[in-house]
This record gives sequence, C-alpha cells and structure tokens, in this order.
Amino acid sequence: MLIAAACVAGPSRAEPAARSWGVLGGDWQSPGVFGDLGGLRPALAKYGVTLQLFEEAETFGNLTGGVRQGFEANGVTTAQLQVDTRQAFGLAGGLFNVSGLHIWGGDLSASNLLNLQTVSSLEANASLRLWELWYQQKFGETFDVKIGEQSVDEEFMISQNGAVFLNGVMGWPMLPSGNLIAGGPAYPLAGLGVRAQAHLSDAVTLLAGVFNGSPIPLNAPNIPMSNPYGVSFPLNTGVFAIAELQFAPPEPKDGSGPPPGAYKIGAWWDSEGFDSRQTDGEGAPLASPESTGIPAKKQDNFALYAVADQPLWRGREPGRTLSAFIRPMFTTLQDRNLISLSVNGGLTLRGAFAGRDGDTLGLGFGFARVTSGVASFDRQMRTFEPEVFTPVRTSETFLEATYQAQILPSWQIQPDVQYVINPGAGLANPEKPGQKIKNELVIGLRTNVTF
Repeated sequence: MLIAAACVAGPSRAEPAARSWGVLGGDWQSPGVFGDLGGLRPALAKYGVTLQLFEEAETFGNLTGGVRQGFEANGVTTAQLQVDTRQAFGLAGGLFNVSGLHIWGGDLSASNLLNLQTVSSLEANASLRLWELWYQQKFGETFDVKIGEQSVDEEFMISQNGAVFLNGVMGWPMLPSGNLIAGGPAYPLAGLGVRAQAHLSDAVTLLAGVFNGSPIPLNAPNIPMSNPYGVSFPLNTGVFAIAELQFAPPEPKDGSGPPPGAYKIGAWWDSEGFDSRQTDGEGAPLASPESTGIPAKKQDNFALYAVADQPLWRGREPGRTLSAFIRPMFTTLQDRNLISLSVNGGLTLRGAFAGRDGDTLGLGFGFARVTSGVASFDRQMRTFEPEVFTPVRTSETFLEATYQAQILPSWQIQPDVQYVINPGAGLANPEKPGQKIKNELVIGLRTNVTF
C-alpha cells in the first residue's frame, strides 16, 4: 500500500531538464531524491541489497460536519531493505525483506469525524514499528512461497485503479477493517504466516495464505496499539486463511482498443472468537439491566469478495487511459460483525491533461452497511435506556475526487476532496446531545517522496 503509493510510474513531459546536485548523486530525473547515495546504492546492489526510503505526508481537515471542524497533519516514513539471495549467497530465487514504519501526527477521522471509512490510508496511532519481515522463495517461473510477518493488504484484495485514492478503504476494505480483530493483518499491523502463489496459466493466478488469527495478543484491547512496536508475534490466536483467484488476460499484440481488464474473486475465514453484537455470555440482551456487559463469543468469521479493474478507453497519447473499478465484499454473519456489506469503486483517468501523462484524475465512492446485529443493539439501547439518544445505525457513504500530479519521478503531490454522508452510519454526536453527526466535507493534500 504505502510503497506502491510512493512509487507510481514515470515522469511527465512537463518536467524540467535533469540537473545534478551534491555529493549524493541525485538529479531531477532520478527515481529517488538522493540518487545513488554517493555510490552506496550501486555498491550494495553488487551484493543484491536494495535500500529504499519513502515519505508520505499530508494534511486533512473537515470544513463542515463532524464532531468539530479543524485540520490535522500526519504522515508515514517507510524504510525497506531487500536482499536478493542469488547475488548475496548464490541461492537462486530467494528474496529477503524487512521494513519499518515511523507513523507521526494526528488522526482526523478519530478526533473530528468519527466516520467508519477513514479519510486517509495513512491514519494510525503514532509509533515507530516493524512492519514486514519475510522471506520469499521462487520455484521456477510459476510458483513461489513467502513466509514470515506479512501485511496482507500488500497482495490481497487490491484494485490497481483504487490505489490512486486516499480514503483508507480504497486500500484495505471497510468490511475486514471493521470485522477482523484490530482490523486484521494489514497496515499498520502484519501477521505471521505463509503465502503461496501459483501461475496456472498466462492469464490465471492463484494466491492463498494462512496467517495467525489475530495480529495482536489474545485478551488485549481490540486496537492496533495492543501491538505497539510490531514485534508481538502471537501464535495462539487461531487461523486467518485467505484465497484469491485472479484472471488477467494478456493485452492484444497489435495494441488495438483499451487494454484488457483484471478480475479477482476471493474469500477469507478466521477461526478466532468474535464478540456478539447482541447478547452477553448468559444470553441476555447486551443493553439490558440484567446483562453482565461481557459479550458472548461467536466462533469463526468469513467474507466473500470480488475485484474488477476494467479499462474503458485508451487515447492516442502513450499511457492515456480511462478505467473503472468495483470491489464488493459481504458476509452473512450478522450477529458478530460491524459491517455486512462494503463496496467501493470509481473511475480513473491516466494522463488527464495534455503533457501530463504521469498524472491521474480519480472520482470514487465507498459504501458500508452495518449488520442487523448492530442495529439490534441500537434498538436495545432505545428500549432499556430511552433517556439516551441512540439512532439506529444503517449505512455510510463517501464520495471522493482526487488528482495525483507527478511533479518529478521521485515526487508527487495530490489534492483531495471527500464528502461523507451519514458519518458512522448515523452515529450520535457526543458533543451535541440529541443530534446525529452531520455530513462532512473534507479537503486534503498529500505529498509522496521517494528518497
């Protein structure tokens, strides 16, 4: 997610001519600000070592709605080290990877908005943490295995066109974010596991993995900061299994018409225990005076999903393409989950303006519907605590318009506008008794730099 966002493709025709600076060997056309780091990168490359550093910084603010209005600045610094074992040790097909995150700044969604579908994919508790630590081994050209600490959102459920958007659920969808423990093994967390990938044909790939059922220790609060530095590796938390079948036909050799699309269907299952949304361990309604306040445990969880990326039109200029994407996901388990259905999609136009073939314009949306179990709990509250204003939650929708401008090969800037309808699926405003949180107009600006 983060690395992909920082490395989106090449320069536009409007960029200035190359110019070198300093002892680090950088120039305006270099893919990294610091170029070859004064010869360090080529020296490391002889031994198969690649070192990368990415910075993503942004500010977002809500002009209307929310609990309050205001702006927050935040960002993520990502450091990644990879070792090609063939060059380093003579072991062909191996790749070792370790990466870490420095997450800094505020969290507008948590402090001002209280929305479900967070406005930024970077928002998380400020921390310095390990992210991924894995080893991948290829066996020929058609099969490979990866083992270790992995962030599942780096490979599964990905929409290539959705990646340009800044809203958090355009990366890791709302349904697993809301339903899995601590949001599942995805940024800023990861999970221990094994992932296998098999290329069944030129067009068909099978991706599957088995990970620990929770990225945080058992009995910890259900928040990412229960694994604050990314070095907790719980092994007694059940199993999270996921499989995805991908179909991506090759492009016609004559290059006629729009490029072919990419399509995926998948499912995930988690064997852990999940809190009931309706009853306690004795079977009493959770909001009733007789309740112990301790939710009953419901074993297992699952969801089904699909992803479609479809180019619609290709212009005469190289790379100028209009594409659409859609990604629905649902579960039938209403009694233990927050979200029953999530969908996001939109349109992207690569090379939106003449001379700006590296830029991308995007118009997207996201929709999340809460489960009947959540609505049932809200009705319980209205029955047993009528003095408390409790709206029955339903769904939340956001609209997003964004423009990613490739200023240099190493630098992007991206203005963004989002409008959130029915925040929190109809959540009560904690600072204005008797009112729901009003719709939110949010503006933001992100910059990505590859060093």
